[in-house]
Parts: sequence; C-alpha cells; structure tokens
Amino acid sequence: MHDHSTPEAIYPFDARGVARRFRHSAIFGALDALHPGETMRFLNDHDPIPLLNQMVERYGEGVRIEYVQREPGAIMIDFIRQ
Repeated sequence: MHDHSTPEAIYPFDARGVARRFRHSAIFGALDALHPGETMRFLNDHDPIPLLNQMVERYGEGVRIEYVQREPGAIMIDFIRQ
C-alpha cells in the first residue's frame, strides 16, 4: 500500500491539456490504472461537478475525492484510490 501523501505516490493529471471530448475517458482510464493508496492529482480550470457525479456512480467508495484548491480558474483535486 502506498502513502498518498508522498510525492512519489501522487500522479498529476492536467485536464487543461486534454481535448474536451476525450477528457472523461482519459480521466477514467488514469483512475483505473491506480493501485489502492495511490493518488491522481487533477488540475482543471473549472469545477468538474458532472465528472465528480460520474465518478461517484462508477467507483462509489472506491475513490475518495479531496479538494486541494478550489478557486475560480484554479481547481486541484486529489482522487485517492481506496
């Protein structure tokens, strides 16, 4: 099991560099590749409420969602695989 608080267990995912039509499938693919205890640090320019709802439907308790930064134009969320 990895400690998600250490830099080597946090994998950045900058959604701003992914074409909108591919974002959700790319995000789900990245989440599926995580092992329990690993974290994907998600960066975006807007709060992805529809995506978060889809994640809850798809993963349930399998992924914990923690906002690191929540400011207009600068969103950072840790998705932690359980």
